[in-house]
Amino acid sequence: MSTMDGLDDAARDTTPRPKLDYPWGEITPGAGEVIEIAPGVLWARLPLPFALKWINVWLIEDGPGWAIVDTGIGSEVSRENWRAIFAGPLGGKPITRVFVTHMHPDHLGLAGWITRKFNCPLWMSRLEYVTCRMLVADTGREAPDEGVRFYREAGWDEDALDAYRVRFGGFGKAVSRLPDAYRRLTDGDTVRIGPRDWRVVTGSGHSPEHACLWQPELKLLISGDQVLPRISSNVSVFPTEPQADPLSDWLNSCAKLKAALPQDTLVLPAHNEPFYGLHARLQNLIDGHERALSRVERRLQQEPRRVVDLFGALFARQIGPDVLNMATGETLAHLNCLVARGRATRTVGEDGVARYAA
Repeated sequence: MSTMDGLDDAARDTTPRPKLDYPWGEITPGAGEVIEIAPGVLWARLPLPFALKWINVWLIEDGPGWAIVDTGIGSEVSRENWRAIFAGPLGGKPITRVFVTHMHPDHLGLAGWITRKFNCPLWMSRLEYVTCRMLVADTGREAPDEGVRFYREAGWDEDALDAYRVRFGGFGKAVSRLPDAYRRLTDGDTVRIGPRDWRVVTGSGHSPEHACLWQPELKLLISGDQVLPRISSNVSVFPTEPQADPLSDWLNSCAKLKAALPQDTLVLPAHNEPFYGLHARLQNLIDGHERALSRVERRLQQEPRRVVDLFGALFARQIGPDVLNMATGETLAHLNCLVARGRATRTVGEDGVARYAA
C-alpha cells in the first residue's frame, strides 16, 4: 500500500459530516515556506508520491533552534524541501529535536536523516519505535508463509498473492536509517519545548501507540493521523496479528480524546488543513464506524461472506490492486470487531478461505 490513510471518509454513508471551521481557509504553505499558526509554532507542508499529495509538518521554537514534529517520507524531494526550510524560514538555526507522532513512512521517513544532520535526538513512543524497527528489518525479505495464508483466507486470488510476494519488504525503502537510540514518549508525559509545556496524549488503532501533542495555553493539538478533518485514517488488521481488534482500539481512542481535550482546540492534523470542531469530528468518526459495522453485519445476515465480498459495504470506490491490501485490512478490522462483540462468527473452509456469518 502506498499510504496508510483511509480510502475515503464516508463511503456508502450519506449522513452529513459536521461543519468544521478552517481559520486559514484554502491558504497553505508553499514549497520551502512556512505559516505561523501561533507564537513559536510554524506550519510547513511536504509533497507525497501518493494519491494523498501532502503531509503537514510542524516546527516549534525550542530555545536556540526549532523542534520538528513529523518529517515527511524518505525521498530526495522531501530533503530538498527541508533544505529550503532550514536555510530560509528558520534562518539557519539548528534543529534541536525530532518528534514523530507514529511510525508510518510519511511521518518518520526522514527522522534518521534529520537527527544525524543536526546531531539531535529522536522522540517517539516505544511501540511506534520498536514496530518501525521490526518493519524496516523486513526490507528485502521474501514474503512469509503467514502473510500468504492471511491474504488467502481473505479471499485473494493467485494473481493478488503473487503481487503481495513481489511487494513485500518495501517498507524500509521509504525510511532513512533510524537512529539506534531514542527518547520515549508516554501517555500523560509533559514535555517542555521552548517556553511552553506540551502534554502527550496517545491513541491506537491506526498505529500501535500514536502520540499527539497538546498545548493547553495555546489550545493547540498536533494530532498526526489520530484526528483528520476530511479523511478517516486507515484502521487495519495485518498478518502479524490476524485476530487483532484495532477498530475497538480506535473507537476507544476517539472517545478518550473527546473526553480529554476541549471543543475549542485548534487541531493541527497531518493531512488537510488546521481546523476547529474537534468534538464534532471525533463523534463523526465514531458514528461513521458504528454505521459501517451495521452495514457489514446486514450483509452477513444474508449469507456467509469472504472478506473480499464485503468491500462494497465499506467503500464507495472500486477496489483495485493498488488499494486491495488496505481495503482488506480495514474490512478485517470491522469483521474482527463484530466477532469480538459477539455479532459475527468466522469459519475457515477446506479451501483455506475464511467466511463470516452473523
